[in-house]
Amino acid sequence: MAEHCRPVVVCGHEAGYGEALRDLVGPDVLVVTGGRGLIRALARLRRSGEQACVVPMTLGRDPELVADTARTLRALPAVPNAVQTFGTLLAEPFGTDRHLIAWLRAAANRVPATSALLVTAPAGGLFEDAELYRIARLVRGHGAHRLVEVAFTGGDPDPAEGVRRCGRLGAVDVALLTAGFAPAEPPGVPGVTVASAGPTVSRAALARVLTERVADARQRWNDRKDDGIAAGLTAADDHGHHHTHPPGEGHDHHHGHPAGDDRGHRHAHASGEEHEHIHLPGVGPHDHGRPHVHSAGHVIRSTA
Repeated sequence: MAEHCRPVVVCGHEAGYGEALRDLVGPDVLVVTGGRGLIRALARLRRSGEQACVVPMTLGRDPELVADTARTLRALPAVPNAVQTFGTLLAEPFGTDRHLIAWLRAAANRVPATSALLVTAPAGGLFEDAELYRIARLVRGHGAHRLVEVAFTGGDPDPAEGVRRCGRLGAVDVALLTAGFAPAEPPGVPGVTVASAGPTVSRAALARVLTERVADARQRWNDRKDDGIAAGLTAADDHGHHHTHPPGEGHDHHHGHPAGDDRGHRHAHASGEEHEHIHLPGVGPHDHGRPHVHSAGHVIRSTA
């Protein structure tokens, strides 16, 4: 295997189609959009003899980005002698919804409990935007802030309307929590003080997680000659209207997931209540019912 594997980050709406990341990643990282942008970047790397590891830059609200990236990679011409060397690896996505909840909770913990929280993100599709409401509800349910609202840059409600809504509900201070890679610009709304809580993922954390994703993908190739593409194709299987049926008219779906895939697995306590635990450095000790995340994305679940 070549000593160097070039990171290629594929960006969708959560990363502003690359604009939110260009000044945050190092010069060694290629920032591209999916489809033709990805194909052109990989073609350049192949001509120069470089190997690539592609990381879908989602924070958990864009599984279609992962699946679309996998489909693009599957359509690429085969690499000669691919049994011994890989052409392009597909890494695990940068983050999941569980990571995002934990990162937002960590940001919320830096905001006074008397402030309202406005969780903002770039607008996506109907189901991606609906997912943000679920995430914000979990942030509120596991925190001390009484008022948590949602807004979308480039969508409805936008951040200004979100702040006005907080004001109508009695807030005088609003903190913007970003569920994307770039903080929203605080809007000016009379009678309400608005401040950004800063980036949810710091520059240092971004570099660390990217390094871990690439290292894990290379290790998977070394161990099993698995380029990650087959697993990526299933990323959006349970997403959106494709799996929505009227009451009484649904049907069973049987999706195979690769070995080690932890989607949908929980451990029940003796009380019958299920808990999911994810660890995030610096968040604090175990707290039942609250998610924590490792920066590497490893999920640790309660067996108590």
